[in-house]
Amino acid sequence: MGIKELAEAETLPKNRNRKAGGGRKLTLEKEPDLNDVFLALIKEYTAGDPMDETKKWTNLTCAKIDSLLAEEGFEVSRNIVRKLLKKNTYVKRKALKKKAAGGHINRNAQFENSVKLRALFMVAGNPVISMDSKKKELIGNLFREGKVYTTKTVEVYDHDFPSLAEGVAVPHTLYDIKRNEAYVNIGTCRDASEFSCDSIRHWWNTYGSLYYSLATSILLLTDGSGSNSSRHYIFKQDLQALTNEIGIKIRIAHYPPYTSKWNPIKHRVFPHITRELSGMILISHLFMKELIEKTTTKAGLKVFACIFNKVYETGRKVAEGFKESMRIVFDEHLGQWNYVAIPEAEIL
Repeated sequence: MGIKELAEAETLPKNRNRKAGGGRKLTLEKEPDLNDVFLALIKEYTAGDPMDETKKWTNLTCAKIDSLLAEEGFEVSRNIVRKLLKKNTYVKRKALKKKAAGGHINRNAQFENSVKLRALFMVAGNPVISMDSKKKELIGNLFREGKVYTTKTVEVYDHDFPSLAEGVAVPHTLYDIKRNEAYVNIGTCRDASEFSCDSIRHWWNTYGSLYYSLATSILLLTDGSGSNSSRHYIFKQDLQALTNEIGIKIRIAHYPPYTSKWNPIKHRVFPHITRELSGMILISHLFMKELIEKTTTKAGLKVFACIFNKVYETGRKVAEGFKESMRIVFDEHLGQWNYVAIPEAEIL
């Protein structure tokens, strides 16, 4: 076959090695780049930080971007769309709760004051207690986040309505920083100032007076909202009644607004209790108490729990004349966050 072809007459001009029309086609215009089209399309669906031009976000999904590119003549897979997003530093993220919602001119001053108070109380052998209420829990056959090893599937109600709950649990907690011990008082009603003071009373009568028999004062580190609000006098009234009863001064140091996450109990106790409760169906207050008491850490944290069945009334008002007769002394410096409740039996 090859010999026959050699014998045939030439079919191409001597000055050419291929037929006319062969080779790469010439174009008058360069085709648009896929990445440029991608950026142009998502520009209309992009928001950003006016103070940082590199921080942008889009609400488009891969499927929607794929559809928009198809309208422009680019048939690509969603995998290509993901690569385009990654190439342009678009990564799926969720927002981080890191920015303080507000600030205060005396924020740092109060932190420094709290550190000084803690050091003074530690040296004097007086208790330093971090106090806060953990998130309210519903008691009953209701779903809870987390996984546990089971031999069979555990079935709970398909809705988490409070009306399906058999009760509510309010874990008010005190954390002894020096002893690395937490005391969780599980209320069955609501987080009220009276409950907060009952919780302190129980801790002192059961543990504090034994561990700190020579104490002259108690330092409570707490945030400034909720049942122990720094702005509400009902908490101060209940605190005054408590200190009158136990006969020892109680000094309060509130954390400034939006800084309660720095309260030691938030990161030394609550995450570990949450881990112990994770995935467990809280069928009763007693079962919850047993779970909480199992909480421990490699650093030696011990947790004790108790159930309070008392019903606390709502809408309580400060007694008439309390503000004029109270024995609560506010500090000259940052007095709105620092004050001492003095027993009536003690002379100023």
